[in-house]
Amino acid sequence: MASVWRSQYWRETSFSRYIAAIRKSPKEIYNRHLILCVFVFACCGQPKGWDEGSAASIVELDGFDRAFGSSTGTHANIVSFVNLSAGVGAFLSLFVHDHRWGGRINSLRLSLIIFISGCLASTFSYGNLGALYFGRLWAGLGVGAASVVGPTYIVEIAPSETRGLMTLCFNLWMLLGQMLGVFTVYACSIHVSSSSNLQYQIPFFVQTFVPLISLVLSFFVSESPRYLCLQGKLEAGINALCKIRGLPSDDLLIQKEILEIKSQIWRESKFGSEQVSLSNQFRELFLVKSNFRRICLSLMAYFLAQFSGANAITNYLPSIFGLIGVTGSRQQIYSTGLYAFTKLMCTLIGSLFFLDALGRRPSYLTGVLIQMVCHLYLGIYLQRYSSNPLTISTGASRAAIGAIFIHAFGWSIGLYCLPYLFGSELFPVRIRALAASLSQTFHWLFYFAITKATPGMFDGMDDWGAFIFFATWCAIAWLYGYFMVPETSGKSLESIDNLFCKTSVRPSEVQTTEEHVELKNMGHEI
Repeated sequence: MASVWRSQYWRETSFSRYIAAIRKSPKEIYNRHLILCVFVFACCGQPKGWDEGSAASIVELDGFDRAFGSSTGTHANIVSFVNLSAGVGAFLSLFVHDHRWGGRINSLRLSLIIFISGCLASTFSYGNLGALYFGRLWAGLGVGAASVVGPTYIVEIAPSETRGLMTLCFNLWMLLGQMLGVFTVYACSIHVSSSSNLQYQIPFFVQTFVPLISLVLSFFVSESPRYLCLQGKLEAGINALCKIRGLPSDDLLIQKEILEIKSQIWRESKFGSEQVSLSNQFRELFLVKSNFRRICLSLMAYFLAQFSGANAITNYLPSIFGLIGVTGSRQQIYSTGLYAFTKLMCTLIGSLFFLDALGRRPSYLTGVLIQMVCHLYLGIYLQRYSSNPLTISTGASRAAIGAIFIHAFGWSIGLYCLPYLFGSELFPVRIRALAASLSQTFHWLFYFAITKATPGMFDGMDDWGAFIFFATWCAIAWLYGYFMVPETSGKSLESIDNLFCKTSVRPSEVQTTEEHVELKNMGHEI
């Protein structure tokens, strides 16, 4: 009986489904060009992840304090300013992603160039606080724009059977960048003298390597076929799709996918105008009730993710480790690196074997509950520790450290993945870039607010009160998820649309002769 249950559970895991889907699909689909395209745009997650992992650790370096001072306010500004300008960058990307002279590739290049130049400004600030602030703000513009274009492009070019796995590559690059950022700072704290500016310059400079590689490789990838079709460039869209899929244009799979793209664009264009203008996209997003419900759900997911306290912990983890008894700046930074590695592994395991097998909604509820329990324990521990440290046992201190790492698992399977999944699953192609930009803008502004407020929150709430505050928001997030979050796991895009529309026509359903003829004759009129 147990072996039968294990076999059934294995067949239900997303990892098993991905393997089965890949085996059933034509072998040409999973070609080197597709892998290159996914890799180039997945690298857009590295700037965000690296900054999350390294910023709070860099300001703890003795060499940084010697050059810029050790003011708590200065540290908070340096950590949070990137998040503020990232919100601006995410919003401004609206005017590049879907524009005729823009597109996904040009948006990628522009965002990475801005990020790299900002990092270089920070690297060569040489104790000038104003120059460092400028570099951080300028780099943030690139971080925000890159966080929009990365998952948007991957969603649009990935085969439907493995779209979730390929979109996950963006998240994995974020966590990999976070881990590499922490350990780079840790290595500099050990091997580079604090009397040298190189101790803080190296972490700022090294984070430009991956974006530079992505920038160079972007000249060898194809533009999104769906973007090209939205711009009326049907022939270019077909050629791009053929190259990405590794199949000729007369292949049935190519013809079927092109017809689906044309069908979806045609149906969505019935909202007032066929012109893909920004004003029409705004009208469609906010005036169509079903789309408005989707954007509200996406924004609420990002809101609750920030107030669950996970990013506050990530950005100020060295200080938090100090609160629970981990002494020495090097040991705190090293523990932060282990935490980043834990999140990477938890996200990989949870996404492959947990999210689709258990479902989006149960995973979200379980993850938020784990976060809440960990916050409560840390709050109670710090309250007892601050009142009388001698009464705290060694086991309780170790459990507090363990609670932070267990918290990483809850965050990884719930509020970390859900907003990005919703951003890629919920919205039609016509308004996907707009919805992603607005969602990321909202996300970054709240991210800035929470990172800016965290040091003052810990001071004003006697450290332990902040964890109780986060636990309260986790409870609110759990109630919201129980009543409001739908289940989208295993559903097609058309059936997801049915969750938000009382009536919906599926492209797979029988079309009228008139509609079929119109779709066939669309040609370059999309």
